[in-house]
Amino acid sequence: MELILKQDVQNLGFKDDVVTVKNGYGRNYLIPQGFAVLATPSAKKVLAENLKQRAFKEAKIVDDAKKLAEALKALEIKISAKAGGEKLFGSITNIDIAAALEAAGQPIDRKFITSGLVKRTGKYAATVRLHREVVIELPYEIVAEK
Repeated sequence: MELILKQDVQNLGFKDDVVTVKNGYGRNYLIPQGFAVLATPSAKKVLAENLKQRAFKEAKIVDDAKKLAEALKALEIKISAKAGGEKLFGSITNIDIAAALEAAGQPIDRKFITSGLVKRTGKYAATVRLHREVVIELPYEIVAEK
């Protein structure tokens, strides 16, 4: 089944991509949730026209994302957490990284941050997707609270 995505879907594609999925996944999840529409010939023509009109705006958005990426790379993020020795009481997730970025003046939505579950102090890196073409590695450090 061919579908046109109306928004980004994790591990499938980005907005306005034409993807091929199994019938059940498309019929029972993507279309009812409003994530996709059927890729009929007329819908493909409308999509091509919209992509042509959006090309100029897209270049500006990519430039803004690259500037934000440079600003994020310049940040030094330290997250303090309660710890016994090197082991944390609890864990650090993408929610904590998003909160640290917001405190540093660069609010990023947590769903665009991929870090995994961290349970020890030390230096780590998270992946931040600012745009489909702009993905950066964001280094951060976890320190024990005094």
